[in-house]
Amino acid sequence: MTDRPIPLDEHRGMAAQKATELRRELAQVAADQEALRARQQELEAQLIAAPAASWAEAAEKARYLLKLFAATSSGQDPRRQTLVASVLEDFARLSDADAAGRHK
Repeated sequence: MTDRPIPLDEHRGMAAQKATELRRELAQVAADQEALRARQQELEAQLIAAPAASWAEAAEKARYLLKLFAATSSGQDPRRQTLVASVLEDFARLSDADAAGRHK
């Protein structure tokens, strides 16, 4: 008996190999999606756990919500996409200005 694994994929026909690869890919995608959902739930629990201590923290929470909204069908409307992009740019600009003011 040998300790080396037998590469079974080499003994399958091309259609069977492709079907096996597809099943593996689908399983990996499902696992990745579940891991993403778990990380998202952890992040949201942290965001809910305590109130923002500054405007910058509040903006981070709002930025997260805006990105979630932008991914919905309602958020796909071009006017709303423009509005979301504008607000995100405002957050970035004001955060940079706020940080520059603190370093003077």
